[in-house]
Amino acid sequence: MSYSCIDCRNDNCLIKKNIEHIEAFDAQLIQQKHTVQCKKGAQFIMEGAPVNGLYFVYKGTVKVLKTGYNGKEQILRLSKEGEIIGHRGFGTGETYQIGGTALEDTILCNFSKSMLATVLQNVPKVAYEFMIFYAQELNRSETKVKTMSQMTVREKVIDMLFYLFRKFGNPLNNTIELELSRKELADYAGTSDEQVIRILSALKKEKLIYTKSKTITILNFEKLKKEIAEHHFFLDS
Repeated sequence: MSYSCIDCRNDNCLIKKNIEHIEAFDAQLIQQKHTVQCKKGAQFIMEGAPVNGLYFVYKGTVKVLKTGYNGKEQILRLSKEGEIIGHRGFGTGETYQIGGTALEDTILCNFSKSMLATVLQNVPKVAYEFMIFYAQELNRSETKVKTMSQMTVREKVIDMLFYLFRKFGNPLNNTIELELSRKELADYAGTSDEQVIRILSALKKEKLIYTKSKTITILNFEKLKKEIAEHHFFLDS
């Protein structure tokens, strides 16, 4: 089953935002899109596999990860509707340097390297949007590397909670509406399962958060923000 870019509700998607410019150049290009449906837990990008274009999340949530030298997974980011997966491999190499796994049943739109190259070479508005996107990604990556190296483990866990809330939080009840295992939380924070469990337990006892199974609710934003305020690290995504 294919999903139309015209009917897509993800207005932050770079393809959706520029659909009129792309179709004005070539109305048939968008038809080259492939739709990929992934069940929860399915891996749609294998680390080291040949690059076959970019993936855009049409519906669902995925984790983007990289394997360390010791075999431990590091979750680089969590992506939701409208966001791009695999962009670091596009135009720079023959293989993906990351892996991608669906955290829930997910629908992905895949655009080939050749189709995207045609668009970027012929539609200036799209090329400009991608340039801005890559510049923002670079800034986020550099800021994260610098700041995370200076944070304590507790600060990393707190920052992770804010990241999750910004992307998946419900402001009506302050609950993070994405259930992750303690291992997945540790893989994102760059620490061990035991440390995440210990810190979440401490934050709960201090009445800064509330946890029930995999659900986390933030109870006191201001106190948590003060703990990491000196790092000035509040990325949008």
